[in-house]
Amino acid sequence: MIRKMRRFKQALTAEACEAILLNAKRGVLAVLGDDDYPYTVPMNYVYDPKAQVIYFHGAHEGHKIDAIAKHPKVSFCVMDQGTPDEDGWFQYVNSVVVFGTIAPVEDREKSIDITREIAEKYYPDQESAAREVKKDGARALCLAIKAAHITGKRVHEK
Repeated sequence: MIRKMRRFKQALTAEACEAILLNAKRGVLAVLGDDDYPYTVPMNYVYDPKAQVIYFHGAHEGHKIDAIAKHPKVSFCVMDQGTPDEDGWFQYVNSVVVFGTIAPVEDREKSIDITREIAEKYYPDQESAAREVKKDGARALCLAIKAAHITGKRVHEK
């Protein structure tokens, strides 16, 4: 069960959450790790707003992959850069938390497309992105979080 936001007056609209998910550079994936300790990992990602799916890529093995295999329910958090308040001293910060289930993307062509989209988001130009996809695209493991619940909040750091 997903809890309701306690400070609901600070809730962001669905549109604001989508904009942050589309524009934020990185997020933090939270999984249930070894001995039931939380394990968080900063991740590069892309978001598909129509499907409400967040995509990542990475290695086929490791702590994150082991944790996901045991417990596919995860959360993912992103924040914007913040904006100064009227006094220019404190920040308004918007964050989005996505709860969902994560699974590997089994379709190889889809996986290569995701790798390409991620590369195009982070590499300085299309040529560099294309080189990276050609080099590693076919062997990268792509993961997808299907969102079950998306919530956003605006916080005034004061």
